[in-house]
Amino acid sequence: MLDTVGNMTVDAQFRSLGSIERVTRRELILDRLRSAVSTGELAPGTHLAETELSASLGVSRGTLREALRHLEEEGLLSKDARGRLSVRVVTPEEVREIFDVRFALESAAAEVVCQRDDLDEVVPQLREALARMEESEQASIADQVAADLAFHEAICIASGNHTLVESWRRVSGLARAVITAAGQETAIANMSAARHAPIVEAIASGDADLARGVLRAHNTSARDVIAARMEASLSR
Repeated sequence: MLDTVGNMTVDAQFRSLGSIERVTRRELILDRLRSAVSTGELAPGTHLAETELSASLGVSRGTLREALRHLEEEGLLSKDARGRLSVRVVTPEEVREIFDVRFALESAAAEVVCQRDDLDEVVPQLREALARMEESEQASIADQVAADLAFHEAICIASGNHTLVESWRRVSGLARAVITAAGQETAIANMSAARHAPIVEAIASGDADLARGVLRAHNTSARDVIAARMEASLSR
C-alpha cells in the first residue's frame, strides 16, 4: 500500500510533477531547430513537413508541433495560406525595421545604465559577456549567434527595466532570422568581439550621449551591410 500525505498518495504527488524527460526533449528539439534556422542550415523558404521532420529528429509529431509553434511565435517560421510552415524569408526592408527597433530598445537601455549609481559594478558584467563573445569566435556559428544576442541582452538587463527586456526578447527571435540573412561570412564579421568592445567602453564612461552614438554606428553598420548584400543577391 502506498504511503499517503493528506488525501493524496505519494505516487500521485510524484505524477503531478509531470514528465521531466518530455519537457527536456521538447527544449532540445526547440534549440536544435532554432540553431538550424539561425545558422542557415535550414535555409530561408525551406518547407518544414511534420512527418519527415519528426522522423528525422526521432520525436513525435506532437512534440515537434509544440516546438514549431514556438518558433513561429518567435518569428523564425511563417505560415502560408494553406497552413504550411516554412523558414521565414526576411526582406531587406524587414532587416532595416528589425535593426531599428533593436537600436531603439538597446540605446534606451544604455542611457539608463550610464546613469546608474553602481555603474562600476555593472560594467564587469558587460565585459564578461564580451569575453564570452570572444571565446565563441573559436566555436560554431550557432554559438557565436547565441553569444552575440546574449551580449546585447545583457545591456538591456542591466537597465533594470523588465518591460524593456521582454520587448527586446520578443524582437530577438526576429534578430536571429536576419543575422545570417546575408551569409555566414557577413554574420561572423558583424558578431566579432572587436566590433562590440567600443560599446562597453562607451557605457563604462557613463556618457549616455556617447553610448547612444556608438550603438547607433554599430547598429547602422550591420543593418546596412546585411540589407545591401541581400539586395545585391536578389538583383542577380
